Amino acid sequence: MTRWNPNAYGRKSLREMVGDMSQLAAARPVRLTDGADDGVSAVDFHNSSGLEFTVLPSRGLDISAARFCGMSLAWRSPMGDRHPAYFEPAGLGWLRTFPGGLLTTCGYTYMGPPVRDGDADLGLHGRASSLPAASVRCDARWVGDEYIVSVSGKVREAVLFGDCLEMERRIWCRLGEPAIHIEDQVTNIGFQPAPLMLLYHMNWGFPVVQPGSRLELPAGSVEPRDAEAADGFDRWSTFEAPTPGFREKVYYHQPEPDAAGMVEARLVNPQGLGVAISYPQAALPCLTEWKQMGQGAYTVGVEPGTAFVSGRPAERAAGRVPMLEPGESRSLSLAVSVLEV
Repeated sequence: MTRWNPNAYGRKSLREMVGDMSQLAAARPVRLTDGADDGVSAVDFHNSSGLEFTVLPSRGLDISAARFCGMSLAWRSPMGDRHPAYFEPAGLGWLRTFPGGLLTTCGYTYMGPPVRDGDADLGLHGRASSLPAASVRCDARWVGDEYIVSVSGKVREAVLFGDCLEMERRIWCRLGEPAIHIEDQVTNIGFQPAPLMLLYHMNWGFPVVQPGSRLELPAGSVEPRDAEAADGFDRWSTFEAPTPGFREKVYYHQPEPDAAGMVEARLVNPQGLGVAISYPQAALPCLTEWKQMGQGAYTVGVEPGTAFVSGRPAERAAGRVPMLEPGESRSLSLAVSVLEV
């Protein structure tokens, strides 16, 4: 059957044929009530394209489950969408509440492995995904001939006598388009310069990830993070079956942007189902690939960021930790599109 395109009918006809536009596209606030997810606020999206996804205001406006025509796009961890009250900031405690999902934000002032930076002990990947959003607003409206559905809010990482960053995030989609748009603005609301380390930890899973799936990137440089990743470096772009005892392999990419300054990374399975991530290279110059082929932990992370995941001291020494002056803002954006090749 040919895929239905609601936009072919036009704004006037669509309005005449429905009692409420939520019949075709909506962002519906809900609250989770079971187990460790109890109390998590969520927003369920649909837009008549076959794409459905869930945004979690309780978890920094990250994106958990995502499906296309009933098929999962994202890998989900055994922990589910745990309430941020269970967050453990020290060491590897971040892994105890890591939901996987389409997007887990890492940052805002540090990310990467646990490390000591001066007098501070920094845990894995920072606090961003454990910080509830405020001023959350769901919206759905016509903008010209396009029907736009969105959720927005503010997330603040702050400490008395220390760094104070606030992120304004807007996630939106168009009626009939299988794509998610993410727009962030991070502002230093404090009175001293603050580091900005931000990673869009996107976690793709079965059936997008399966034996024979491939990662397609523009020309550019790629290097293994360590000896573990160097073993199998020639296979960084292809993916095997779930493997007992598999140890993660991490690769650092710096793809060349197109004439408009954009980078597009594609992950496609043997049947032609895939996802594309596009973003401005100037704002997110570092692309990390997380290849994890373990049993149950079977996922590929395609992760644009302001830095790589070597830890704040190492990234600062490499000149990859930008500083925000008091009152300064930095805008970042990316789009995720479903592919049917």
